[in-house]
Amino acid sequence: MSRLTPLSKLLIFVAIVVGLFFLVRKFFPNILSGVGAPKTEQTNGSGANSTTDAGSPTGTGSSTTTTTTNNTTTTDAGGGSTAAQQQQRGTPFAYTPAAPSGGRLKGVVELGSTGFNSFIINVDAQKNWELKKSEFGASLVHENMATDEDIKSGLRKYISTMLDFGVSGKDIHFVVSSGAAKADVTTKITKVLKGMGYFVNEVTPQKEAELAYKSVVPATYAAKSFAVDIGSANTKIAWSEGGKIKTIEASGSKYFQSNTPDETVYSEVKSKSMGIPSGQRATCFIIGGVPFDLAKKIRNGKERYTVLNLPNAYTSETAAKVKAGVNIYKAIADATNCKQFVFDWDANFTIGFLLTLP
Repeated sequence: MSRLTPLSKLLIFVAIVVGLFFLVRKFFPNILSGVGAPKTEQTNGSGANSTTDAGSPTGTGSSTTTTTTNNTTTTDAGGGSTAAQQQQRGTPFAYTPAAPSGGRLKGVVELGSTGFNSFIINVDAQKNWELKKSEFGASLVHENMATDEDIKSGLRKYISTMLDFGVSGKDIHFVVSSGAAKADVTTKITKVLKGMGYFVNEVTPQKEAELAYKSVVPATYAAKSFAVDIGSANTKIAWSEGGKIKTIEASGSKYFQSNTPDETVYSEVKSKSMGIPSGQRATCFIIGGVPFDLAKKIRNGKERYTVLNLPNAYTSETAAKVKAGVNIYKAIADATNCKQFVFDWDANFTIGFLLTLP
């Protein structure tokens, strides 16, 4: 067998190198192209851009754009949100109310435009309070269908519950809301209550707004905020000015039942809300049925305060009352340019009533 010549050896070597080249090109293209892990372009909170390897984001909660050869996709790195979502969120709120020192239990039964509700609070001499128990009961009172026995049965239930909880009989009170006061059955209900030996406190819309303000606005926010209570029959707005509480009454969230156009109510509420002083529009403490419906969708655990999304986040609502309430909410937001609407899960105008008692 003859030995290979130098030329033969060279040709064999070249053939092997070429073969290896095509094998690598087919099965390991990244080695030849120099492309490693895909790059990501990241925008941090300050607006500065930085480029890092995929899987190594710089900054927490920033928006990440992943760049590939043929297209660009946007992803959420670290729990961030899109610009559209950010525009729908209200300004964060952090506040912890002072707990009562000692104090005593007081209870109130509210006859609202949609039924009986009851609340028990512990309140001290400085008017620091905490909600101990609440009940919301269904009733046909607002539909003109309640009988005397319906009323007696409902009230006895609440009274019994409060007594069992430890509230003294003299510290149980009854309040008729301004919305219920407009109903034809209010006279009958009041008569039944008095026949049971109880005094009924009827409040005007103005007084209801004042009481809602007292229950929902912390003293440290009095100079820079206002309060809103969106009820079924009316909307109450209040703020502190010159040491006094100023109030406004506007349409409630059931205006659609009288076929009033959305535009009419929007214009009315917006015009009236313009009366809120410009220096007191930073924060709105908001309560009521529709705000409750909006807040429960985004509540974090058992938090006392939930910041509502801004009105443009609720355009898909379909329930008539909620849509009407959002229309009112939007009118207030547009008039004041307020970006922080804080729903208080514990506050209620009837609690404000308890806070006025010795």
